[in-house]
Amino acid sequence: VCFSKALLNVGEVEKPAEPPQTSFDRETKVIDFHYPNELLQMNNWELQDEPATLDDILISCRATLKYAIKTAHPRYFNQLSTGLDMVGLAADWLTSTANTNMFTYEVAPVFVLLEYVTLKKMREIIGWSDGRGDGIFSPGGAISNMYAMLLARFKMFPEVKEKGMSSVPRLVAFTSEHSHFSIKKGAAALGIGTESVICIKADESGKLIPADLERRILEGFVPFFVSATAGTTVYGAFDPLIAISDICRKYNIWMHVDGAWGGSLLMSRRHRWKLDGVERANSVTWNPHKMMSVPLQCSALLVREEGLMQNCNQMHACYLFQQDKHYDLSYDTGDKALQCGRHVDIFKLWLMWRAKGTIGFEAQIDKCLELSEYLYNKIKDREGYEMVAPVIKARMMEYGTTMVSYQPQGDKVNFFRMVISNPAATFEDIDFLIEEIERLGQDL
Repeated sequence: VCFSKALLNVGEVEKPAEPPQTSFDRETKVIDFHYPNELLQMNNWELQDEPATLDDILISCRATLKYAIKTAHPRYFNQLSTGLDMVGLAADWLTSTANTNMFTYEVAPVFVLLEYVTLKKMREIIGWSDGRGDGIFSPGGAISNMYAMLLARFKMFPEVKEKGMSSVPRLVAFTSEHSHFSIKKGAAALGIGTESVICIKADESGKLIPADLERRILEGFVPFFVSATAGTTVYGAFDPLIAISDICRKYNIWMHVDGAWGGSLLMSRRHRWKLDGVERANSVTWNPHKMMSVPLQCSALLVREEGLMQNCNQMHACYLFQQDKHYDLSYDTGDKALQCGRHVDIFKLWLMWRAKGTIGFEAQIDKCLELSEYLYNKIKDREGYEMVAPVIKARMMEYGTTMVSYQPQGDKVNFFRMVISNPAATFEDIDFLIEEIERLGQDL
């Protein structure tokens, strides 16, 4: 807190071109854009042998904030991690102050217990009886998805842990053609190979087609993993989890739900129906750092079978996980992680949950969905919405007034990919975005 005050109030330090403003001020830019070579030339970012003065350090901090993307700005809609929650920020500061590691109860007693309590609550919300099961917080959804793939392989062929892929037959995994790239990346990292990930056709709304899944399962090799997506990256589609679960049970295949984006809808009584059937999954990825606006990073993998993560990943390092400690060793969670050192990601989520309550998160998520519906209704019949997205995006960044991503999908050319997860956004910000897109593209 003292440092942040110094950042704003040191009179001797050269002032930035614009006075400090709050992240929520709509009069400020979302981005003060410069091309990379310009930004390198405008500031001295080089590391030096001699220590810098406090004034120089504060100038560097000002420059960093000045040119950083204002992801908390109500008109930033570019990617999934948006908004600034002050309780979450305070929790991040406290976590850094404690500067501990999540391997054992010995070194992180409170944080280990908070992770235990929070993961149990999340499993209850998924629908697993009494919140039983397991889980861990990981660096992001891609790692959580890879954990799920690792567990599915170990569950079917536990010998692979010691003997490697040469000890098992050719394995294949299945996921939607609209799924996140992390499924293929996980297959590559685990030695399964990207060619062993079979992409299942999706319908016009982006949902996986169960009949095509079953058809591909019957084609051969050894099916071990199906990843259904709850909130696809581009369309935001929710795969039909009940139908997928029926197929997985029929052929005894691990069912994973990648709810990195859409898993937070489980907090909403109005919208959780989109994840009907999630309780049948063997594992679920859920990223509170997305729609719940928890500061990065905060991704959870929830697992239905207790003890499987430990058996799959433990290495019994005797300098950390001694078996003759004087407390319950089940709270030494580090050996079920792929990492050794693990950042404390839990406290910001736990503290925000205490501050908002479940009903507060529910209201936040309901508002995001309400804004999404409002945007859809505003543009579906609006004339002039055949646009050249990259040119408008470039102008958008140069003006710095708002930000939204774009991309192609299949046979569709570039279109804007709108993301609404910032609790500070309003209907007026949606209106502004629509008008700004038209203004920036009126001569195209």
